[in-house]
Amino acid sequence: MGGPRGKLISTSDRENAVKLINEARIAGARLKSACKILGISDRTYQRWTKDDYIKEDKRPITKRPSPKNKLTEEEEAKVIETANSPKYADLPPSQIVPKLADEGEYIASESTFYRILKKEKMNAYRNRSKEPTKREPPTHIATGPNQIWTWDITWLNAAIKGHYFKLYLIVDIFSRFIVGWEVWESEKAEYAEYLVKKAVLSQDIQGRPLVLHSDNGSPMKAATFLATLERLGVQSSFSRPRVSNDNPYSESLFKTMKYRPMYPYKGFADLNEARKWVNDFVNWYNLNHLHSGINFITPYQRHYGLGEDIIKKRIKVYEEAKAKNPIRWVKDIRDWSLPEVVMLNRVNEKELNIIFEEHSS
Repeated sequence: MGGPRGKLISTSDRENAVKLINEARIAGARLKSACKILGISDRTYQRWTKDDYIKEDKRPITKRPSPKNKLTEEEEAKVIETANSPKYADLPPSQIVPKLADEGEYIASESTFYRILKKEKMNAYRNRSKEPTKREPPTHIATGPNQIWTWDITWLNAAIKGHYFKLYLIVDIFSRFIVGWEVWESEKAEYAEYLVKKAVLSQDIQGRPLVLHSDNGSPMKAATFLATLERLGVQSSFSRPRVSNDNPYSESLFKTMKYRPMYPYKGFADLNEARKWVNDFVNWYNLNHLHSGINFITPYQRHYGLGEDIIKKRIKVYEEAKAKNPIRWVKDIRDWSLPEVVMLNRVNEKELNIIFEEHSS
């Protein structure tokens, strides 16, 4: 170390320190004690006085070899150029990297993208919402699509202040696929009945086991609506009273929708305009949105079993990139595996094993 706690010390300061220590030793002080007062070790003093001259600290001018796996200037420039391109300018690296892999291209890892953007002070959060925080997983487990759905109602601003349209929306928690939606001007149980019937018919799952989870709103717990679920063979499930995060899949989806750049914050002019905008959003969300909860494939791909082939292609792209430049890969390639189960509420390992046994039997 060049000085106290590894700080750089000028030659004149070293000379003064050695002079003071020598004077103290002449007066009878021990070397170790004198050095301790100045905040250096006796070994540092010996190094400074070796060959009877004060050595200049050469660490600032010492040229050290760059890591063998360091990106070249051209490669770093490619990362910056890609991140700033119109196609990816509004996407974080977590979205950019899988999109590149789907196109058969590997530029750098996700962590490298983040590191370079941070170095260039370009690593701003690319969204108008606050940075996401981890939500508590809300008692049912899905091992495939059309096993557990969650639904909720959110309000959409109208152009007239104080007036709102009501969006009814059902999402499959395994695939995050929106299986049904409707927009009306009010909240009624009969609207909810119509939506559930429509979603069940569209997925052709009449008579199959299905759990429909919701909060405790009046349309969700209406007697006629619950009777409809019973006739369809759908099991109802509700959030715990006064617990706001027991329906995170629907809440997360609503947040994604309302923070879309093109969301009309000034409100919808009429019901038809609201329905058209929601229809466009649902098509984008199901068909184009790379969802982080399913390892950045679209809900449509996950829902209809297309994800495995996409993941295999990504793995091939990464393995070829690793074979081409193995020194840049310290560990294995990125884990592109898809989640096997999705939980609505947290369960312990014992309960999870019981559920797996029930599914396999």
